[in-house]
Amino acid sequence: MKIALLTGGPSLERGISLNSARSVLDHLGDKNIEIIPIYFDRRKRAYKISRAELYSNNPSDFDFKLAERTSPLSIKTLVRLLKSADIAFPAMHGPFGEDGEIQRFLEKNRIPFVGSGSKSCKLAFNKFKAGQLLAEEGFTSIPRALLKIYSKSNSKIIHDFFQKNGVQKVIIKPATGGSSIGVFSANSPREALQKVKIIFSKRLDTQAVIEPFLEGKEFTVIVLENKLGLPAAIMPTEIEMAYHEGRIFDFRKKYLPTNQVRYHCPARFSHETIERIQAEAKQIFSLFGMRDFARFDGWLLPDGKIVFVDLNPISGMEQNSFLFQQGSRIGLSHKDLLLYILRSSCVRQNIFFPPNSSLSNKVSRKTVPVVFGGNTSERQVSLMSGTNVWLKLLKSERYEPRPYLLDFQKNVWELPYALILNHTVEEILSAAECYPDEERKSRSLTARARAELMLAPGETELPVFAPRRFPFAELAKKSRFIFLALHGGDGENGNFQKILSRRKVKFNGSGEKTSRLCINKYALGKTVQKLGIPGLSTARQALFPLKSISQIPAKKTWEELMHKLGSNTVIVKPNDDGCSTGVARLSSAIDLENYLRFLNENKPFIPAGFLSRHKGIIEMPAKKPAHILFEEFIRTDLVKIKGNKLKYYRRTGWLEITIGVLEELGRLHAFFPSLTVAEGQVLSLEEKFQGGTGVNITPPPSNIAKAAAIEKARRLTETLSQKIGIKGYARIDAFMNVYTGALSIIEINTLPGLTASTVLYHQALAEKPPIFPLELLEKIIKNSGY
Repeated sequence: MKIALLTGGPSLERGISLNSARSVLDHLGDKNIEIIPIYFDRRKRAYKISRAELYSNNPSDFDFKLAERTSPLSIKTLVRLLKSADIAFPAMHGPFGEDGEIQRFLEKNRIPFVGSGSKSCKLAFNKFKAGQLLAEEGFTSIPRALLKIYSKSNSKIIHDFFQKNGVQKVIIKPATGGSSIGVFSANSPREALQKVKIIFSKRLDTQAVIEPFLEGKEFTVIVLENKLGLPAAIMPTEIEMAYHEGRIFDFRKKYLPTNQVRYHCPARFSHETIERIQAEAKQIFSLFGMRDFARFDGWLLPDGKIVFVDLNPISGMEQNSFLFQQGSRIGLSHKDLLLYILRSSCVRQNIFFPPNSSLSNKVSRKTVPVVFGGNTSERQVSLMSGTNVWLKLLKSERYEPRPYLLDFQKNVWELPYALILNHTVEEILSAAECYPDEERKSRSLTARARAELMLAPGETELPVFAPRRFPFAELAKKSRFIFLALHGGDGENGNFQKILSRRKVKFNGSGEKTSRLCINKYALGKTVQKLGIPGLSTARQALFPLKSISQIPAKKTWEELMHKLGSNTVIVKPNDDGCSTGVARLSSAIDLENYLRFLNENKPFIPAGFLSRHKGIIEMPAKKPAHILFEEFIRTDLVKIKGNKLKYYRRTGWLEITIGVLEELGRLHAFFPSLTVAEGQVLSLEEKFQGGTGVNITPPPSNIAKAAAIEKARRLTETLSQKIGIKGYARIDAFMNVYTGALSIIEINTLPGLTASTVLYHQALAEKPPIFPLELLEKIIKNSGY
């Protein structure tokens, strides 16, 4: 069977679209199903792209390359390519993907596709019109008003809305945008008008909707079409967050794990309320004539009424999205759920569906415990890494992965599939501890959902068992190999490496000594300098105990830093933590004072705009570090992505890069480096680890860095890795001179992130022949000798 997988599009959610498309590729593609990725750029031009490009962080990683190397497909060629497949699977979010436009094109050319038709999508996607229809049909509704881009009445409409409805706070959002980008809260008519102007000035939409800021409990529910073509609602998820200070469930909170929001699946509502939500969701699915699957967002109001505020014709399909979370609660794995949707769509359209293939040598696979979580500030990234490693290895014919969550007391939890898909480490631990009671409460809901979907007893593959907790040492005792998907702390500082080595348990990555060296950034810098390798250096550094520096006036410390580092701006970071939390650029004694205050008060993050050089928030360490490190700020050349063009402005001849190394036949081999493009002053947590954000260009284009310079940088990376004892694999962050290939080392990550769109995957895919993600993970395990 051939599936044309449609991704990209003009929406600001096109990066999330790549994440969804990757899930389809990862879990549906097998020996019986061939996936053909087709990408639409900002101008809705179609390209047939490689699977390697589909694993990119963001369309900006390859948009400019497409424009340089090939022409977009003509309409005729696109139609021919689509017709060569059995069915199309749109995995696009926002305008063009969910508003009916791509569906109308497919219908016009008689190409069968997964999902709702063009009329259903168009009506459901327009928040104002969808709300009107729901009100007309007797569903609970809320006041709404429509604002138009060139209307002179917007100010009056907003003032009247506040006055007429007696509201103190409102939500402003694009009328036909996705469910998270461009959504704002406002506390006054003046502020609401400002938010509307932002939506219009950034061309997020030409129409906006104003509605009350609702009080109550937010939820989302997935609806699937069953084998008889009838809608069946799964388990609603409750979204719990503090809505004070104008906080809303925005793009960042939806797609990056954070304790500012928690999910509860099933929702903590009465069974009667959950059944009402499911019943109304099914009615709405039928009312709008929807097909195959959808996601509806709504609120349980204080008076017990249910109101639906957003109808999403194409649910997000990231690895721990609501779609997969809710599906897993009724026994459906990622693959099961996608196969169910695809099979139902094929049956509806009389398309032959191939039999499900299974692993040929499943019985003989080696067990691979995957450990993630922990008590570090990077535990949520570790959760993303570990989950992704586990999900990808499920398709391995060599290894059988088993996920284990490390808690805050160095115990590990053996967990059922459904719990691992929770949003944060804290959510998983809470769900594990409450599992017996929650499972008993939701048993009837699960049975009813499975019955509505007409799932046969052997149709799902998930084993059901209660979570079990035991010491990490016990896991080490009974294992021959452990995959450490941990970041920072005991997982990366040599402690676990020491335990496993003593027990003669094999593990991925470097040993105790090298791990201890690399996590200590100051010690690593001194080691690099002592090696005296021509072309290798580090930025000037200054190390301070946090306790002592906090007792010195910030102005005095700042003057000392200016003298030591010879710079009027510096980079600050914890000396012995992971690579992404607590990293900031400081430009004054006031910045330093504010940074230290947040660090000493153990705040989870520094708010956006609080430091003079930072527009976004800065995630902070989970616990106060003993030492903080200051480094001179290295001014680099300026690289920007505008439209489909890469803009490069040479200033100093230095660029920030990241470069992976992989052991091959006992020799360390450096991949092609990736050029990292930060939106702000330093790479944010999202840009490093979250798919759909950040730009990684692999390798740097020839008009920016000479081929000889790149080769020199690779050789230097290999030499450094060998000298400090890197084993298996690693990732090195550095500044590279575009003329000479000289490197100024920032840090070495002995357990680099392995999230769904990690730069290591990009670099491995740039090899000849390309190394695909599953193959890379298998090589990493094999490197340990297991």
